[in-house]
Amino acid sequence: MGRLSYLARKRLPRSAFAIPEKRKYPIDTIERARNALARVSQFGSPSEKKRVRAAVRERWPQIHQTKG
Repeated sequence: MGRLSYLARKRLPRSAFAIPEKRKYPIDTIERARNALARVSQFGSPSEKKRVRAAVRERWPQIHQTKG
């Protein structure tokens, strides 16, 4: 997974984000979904954590998530 450039991020559809209205936490690839889980666990609010985990679980059910 390479770094997501500004242009590439801008071209992603809203559905590629765990929080689409803010275009936060891209989950278009499994690597980015794992990264979104890591970032939200460090910096996200409790409501963001819940939303990101749910979005990742729906899109990438094979990712094992732990509570945290």
